[in-house]
Amino acid sequence: MLVAHERKRRVRDPERTRERLLQAAYREVLRTGFQGAGIDTILAATNLTKGALYYHFASKEALGYAIVDEIIAKLVHDRWLRPLLSDGQQPIDILIGIVRRIPARTQDVRAGCPLLNLSQEMSPLDEQFRKRLEKIFLDWQEGVATLLRKGKAQGTVRRDLNPDESASFLVAMVEGYASLAKNAQDAKVWEMGIRNIVGWLRSLRVPRQSPKRGRPMSKKHVVRRGR
Repeated sequence: MLVAHERKRRVRDPERTRERLLQAAYREVLRTGFQGAGIDTILAATNLTKGALYYHFASKEALGYAIVDEIIAKLVHDRWLRPLLSDGQQPIDILIGIVRRIPARTQDVRAGCPLLNLSQEMSPLDEQFRKRLEKIFLDWQEGVATLLRKGKAQGTVRRDLNPDESASFLVAMVEGYASLAKNAQDAKVWEMGIRNIVGWLRSLRVPRQSPKRGRPMSKKHVVRRGR
């Protein structure tokens, strides 16, 4: 009786049912794109009915919007926005750490960035998709820009830097290399991208100062001091 009761409770758990549908739909969209994602395939993966799906999502589009709002936005928040608030590290070190932690497994590279994938596919076709995806991009850029402004105030980021433009450039580099790696189906392309992005981020630091003259130390001077 207890086993039957527990099974019945799980079946009638609406939040769990909704989450199962959402995660299955996300995996299918990541695999085939939104337009190619089939409702029957999603239902087969969850062993649920169309009635269950349309109880929680009025349409396939509503399901897609929920994927953007609840899964993709959370991915960007967890991977970028939350680490940007870290204490005890300089802003450039925080950004380098985030970039280096982006998954570089073969399966991740082949699937591509879900934010980028949906933006390329659906932004020209559906205004609701476009607005939702744009908000994620803007929040991402603003988070990076805020951190760079903090670095300028601390004196660890170059004074001539434009935080907003640099944040936009960083996002463009990350997504650009993600696109190149996906097209090549090669994790080595992404690894090269990480090295280049990290090198650019290092260039944003305030140059090291000579202790005697207060000027940036030349490479020749650094070598001599190290002897």
